[in-house]
Amino acid sequence: MIYILLSISCSVTVAVLLKLARRYKINVLQAVMWNYLAAILLSFLFFKPELSTMANVPRPIIIGLGILLPILFLVLAASVRNIGIVKTDIAQRLSLFIPVLAALLIFGEKFNNWRIAGLAVGFIAIFLTLIRKSIKRDDLYAYLYPALVFVGFGVIDVLFKQLASDKTIVYTTAMLMAFCISFVVALIILAYTVFIKKQRIELVNFACGIVLGCFNFGNILFYLKAHRSMTDSPSIVFAAMNMGVIVVGSLVGIIIFKEKVTKVNYAGIALALVAILLITLSQVYAI
Repeated sequence: MIYILLSISCSVTVAVLLKLARRYKINVLQAVMWNYLAAILLSFLFFKPELSTMANVPRPIIIGLGILLPILFLVLAASVRNIGIVKTDIAQRLSLFIPVLAALLIFGEKFNNWRIAGLAVGFIAIFLTLIRKSIKRDDLYAYLYPALVFVGFGVIDVLFKQLASDKTIVYTTAMLMAFCISFVVALIILAYTVFIKKQRIELVNFACGIVLGCFNFGNILFYLKAHRSMTDSPSIVFAAMNMGVIVVGSLVGIIIFKEKVTKVNYAGIALALVAILLITLSQVYAI
């Protein structure tokens, strides 16, 4: 259980760092690029990937992941800045409904009553969590970010599941390749901002990016260790991780950053937890 707690802590810390980026004038793009450099180095240190197996990795999926990861990281940062940690974390965690739907539509998996109920409750939770009493034009624009977080993380999860379903692929090697592509993509975007937009590369962004990368990688590392230490109870790991991030992220956003949450939003948070629990139960009970 300690690995789950560590993974939750790292995940929420990433959101907190992105929230603090604007306050301390951190260039998120630069930080994201260095974040992937840290992830590459830590992958070699902890995963010890088998480089000889790179030829077996499906390139379209890895290239897709490599491009989506840095872009979505920037969208995640924008969402945290504009709509807060609470709603961004929930949008990210509820994105699990996209791979669940993909399991039905793409992989031919049959749905049971638990899973159908989880999907229904989840979509209600999304609506209640993001709703405001008065919606201005700027608010509508801000809601684009959590919507992209929801869709983006869902698509990434589907790609990860495609990798995991192929037993001939060494997962750690695939992750390293994705991190390398993500670093190059972020570097290309940064080069544009430096040479065309005339932005300066600053050492503080490098330092923040390395710290961000350590926590981002820690989230992945401890999540994998949790699954390895509880191989007979994957649903417990899944439920504890998702519900833990929603609860801890909500507490941090509300208590520390004073994010405004209405009673309707609280109802949405509660339903989000119920939805994740139902999805988890669908893996255990077939009714």
